Amino acid sequence: MASVRRIVLDVLKPHQPNALEFCQAIARKGADYYVHLTVNEMDESTETLQLEITGNAIDFDAVQSTINDMGGSIHSVDEVEVQGETKPE
Repeated sequence: MASVRRIVLDVLKPHQPNALEFCQAIARKGADYYVHLTVNEMDESTETLQLEITGNAIDFDAVQSTINDMGGSIHSVDEVEVQGETKPE
């Protein structure tokens, strides 16, 4: 089975939770997840983010559910890196 190793998302979220809490909640979904967040735009009630997540096998459904649970929504998947499974010879 192929594993998602890196994903870059365009996300809209409310101001709360703040960026640190938002990243920590996502990072807790995988033991080796590294989360990088950049705020691209901000208005009175929302923030548009670029969210980059790296790990050995990212569970996209868990990430998406966590974002939704915190009041955010994924606008687009902008980049994806996937590694295929090596087969023994």
